[in-house]
Amino acid sequence: MPWVWWAVRRLAGGIGVLWAVATIVFVAIRLIPGDPALAILGGPGSQASAEAVAQVRHEYGLDQPVLVQYAVFLGRLATLQLGDSYAFRTPVATLLGQQLPVTLTLAVAGLVAAWVLAILAAWWSTQRGRFAAGLTSALSVTASVMPHFWLGSVLIVVFASALGWVPAVSDGTVRGWVLPVLTVAVPVAGYLAETVRDGVVDAQRSAFALAARGRGETRLGLFARHLLRHAALPGIALSAWAFGSLVSGAVVVESVFALPGIGRALVTAVTQRDMPLVAGIALVSAAAYVVVLAVADLVERVVDPRTGAPRTGRARAPRAARRRGADHEAAAR
Repeated sequence: MPWVWWAVRRLAGGIGVLWAVATIVFVAIRLIPGDPALAILGGPGSQASAEAVAQVRHEYGLDQPVLVQYAVFLGRLATLQLGDSYAFRTPVATLLGQQLPVTLTLAVAGLVAAWVLAILAAWWSTQRGRFAAGLTSALSVTASVMPHFWLGSVLIVVFASALGWVPAVSDGTVRGWVLPVLTVAVPVAGYLAETVRDGVVDAQRSAFALAARGRGETRLGLFARHLLRHAALPGIALSAWAFGSLVSGAVVVESVFALPGIGRALVTAVTQRDMPLVAGIALVSAAAYVVVLAVADLVERVVDPRTGAPRTGRARAPRAARRRGADHEAAAR
């Protein structure tokens, strides 16, 4: 039953997040100056007649009260009827199917690269003395505050223009993904490295680390088998937030490296008041964040040996009682 209650809570929380995101999108689009009907017809430069504007307002329900529009908007989203994009004249589901894999690939690859960089930094800083620890800490703090557009521009100048190792813009090959992935990964790796390093330093002074050293465990074995598992727990908890940061950073990175993802489409949709596309992108991004948050919670429970399954108030008491009973039995023996 603990797993069932955990799934129910996650599902209810996810629905609440999606509803909140949809409401914020609806209100934000309505607060943008201008007539949405003109945006549908191509903007003020289209010189649409008053009759055409009135027809579009009636066709899209823009002449209805705001609460009615809100209810219709939520009803369509609940049935996955995202509608057609005003700017691209294409169903939103089709656009998301074409552009979402690019953004998700960039975010997932960036998260993996960030973890690799963070683990390498934690290993080097904890094995090479105080100078390495101080240098790694300074570099981590600097990396965590780097703007994506500035970092992407620097990487293009150094590795694409000066050295010619990789292309400056995405060309569909693996080499074309190197700079975009590094651009989104480096800031995330900065604070992940600090978190993992602090966890490793704390774990080095623990009893299990001393016991492992006493058994003749090597430095690398101690780090990989014992210290990293303990130190990774805070980083795993931060990974869901990191994924959200990666998706938001993709808006800039996709523009810098000409990647056809939802980031570039979102910029176009906001400037042209394309409410169906904005709502679709926001909901998909929120759904991805909810899924990643649940996965991070599961991974944390798997990595942490003290938490095997999700615990509830009903599940904790019997487990504690069994532990007390085992202690009394051992004492009696």
